[in-house]
Amino acid sequence: MVAITVILAAVIAAFVFGLAGTTSTAKNVGLTVSVLPETDGSYAAITINGGTDIPTLNELKYSINGGANWYDVSALSGGTSSAVGEFTVGRIVYTTKSVKGETLQIKGIFDDGSEQILFTRSF
Repeated sequence: MVAITVILAAVIAAFVFGLAGTTSTAKNVGLTVSVLPETDGSYAAITINGGTDIPTLNELKYSINGGANWYDVSALSGGTSSAVGEFTVGRIVYTTKSVKGETLQIKGIFDDGSEQILFTRSF
């Protein structure tokens, strides 16, 4: 009985003094990614399909082959850079670099400052 009381007191103290840490939940954003034809330079078209966390999505960035560089997506296809604005269901954005034969990784950056990988695939 004493052992149970000591363990229970230790667990409660951990929460009270902030030693339990914080946990973050996974974000929910659905994407579909397809490669445009070779005539368009093999850029990727990224369609936002839905998810409960779309209203908190601030940015979409992508990396090619796991590189250290993360690039902004564009509102225009053809490798040109254009500000995206708001992310909504059905919105299509594009990569500004060719992804044909490469591994594409897309991450979302959210209102709370968290970042999460939303998509990874080799084309």
